[in-house]
Amino acid sequence: MIMKNAGPHRIKTISEYHQFRGLPKPEHPLVSVINLDEIKNASVATQTSWVFDFYSIALKRNFNAKVKYKYGQQTYDFNEGVLFFMAPNQVFSVETDGDYTLSGWMLLIHPDFLWQTPLAKTIHQYEYFSYSTNEALHLSDKEEITICNIFKSIQQEYHSNIDKFSQAVISTQIELLLHYSDRFYQRQFITRKISNHQILAELDEILKAYFDNDNLIENGLPTVSDIAKSLNISPNYLSSLLKVLTGQSTQQHIHLKLLDKAKEKLTTTNLSVGEVAYQLGFEHAQSFSKLFKAKTNFSPLGYRKSFN
Repeated sequence: MIMKNAGPHRIKTISEYHQFRGLPKPEHPLVSVINLDEIKNASVATQTSWVFDFYSIALKRNFNAKVKYKYGQQTYDFNEGVLFFMAPNQVFSVETDGDYTLSGWMLLIHPDFLWQTPLAKTIHQYEYFSYSTNEALHLSDKEEITICNIFKSIQQEYHSNIDKFSQAVISTQIELLLHYSDRFYQRQFITRKISNHQILAELDEILKAYFDNDNLIENGLPTVSDIAKSLNISPNYLSSLLKVLTGQSTQQHIHLKLLDKAKEKLTTTNLSVGEVAYQLGFEHAQSFSKLFKAKTNFSPLGYRKSFN
């Protein structure tokens, strides 16, 4: 039984993870594919936090434990098949009353395994490695079969004799897995219309409250992290969601609301451009004017004159 630690328990190597789970030594020190059905019941006292020094991609079913992720310490109960991703140095924790069972697949990839492969440069582009656990990918039955088949293909190559082609073959299959996951996430953004449209409505209300508040003078413009925290979701998930639903990033949404407020002040008050900029949280009027011109093709004074 793993007792509660003062801080996260760090797993530095894939071999160390195998040893912790009571699995045979990995056949390759930098990559491993694990059938979670082979892991015996695990036991955790109260709560245990973990940090891996490697990537983890896990398809989990019937996981009757609560999992928390570092962002917001939100919980998610894995009582159905979901796919979630962790990059190195991310903190997560397992909280359960006793034994819990695992079913599914897990792929562990040390960053060194990707060295001199195309994936070494592109893996950072997959934003879902930074999503919270409650933002995990829910797979349809058909999608789950696709993902499981890729895991099995990696497993087959993994158990073959290691040769000079092994790294390229496995990294290509990993890249295929990531491409499919990206596709399925796009589908998830679209099919969860009600909850996602609620997020859009909440986003609009939060931004309106930000720009109606005199605290902009003290706090400055809201950041993407500020907005995501207010919505209780991760910044990358919010940006990915908005790009699919609206074609614009979170930062663009912030700028649009900012411009609406700026246009209102320019056309309904006699405030100078500097005063408008100051009230909107800008330290320098030049920065405000530059942004306004870039987004509207008008200078602030030019817009005021054209409106009048």
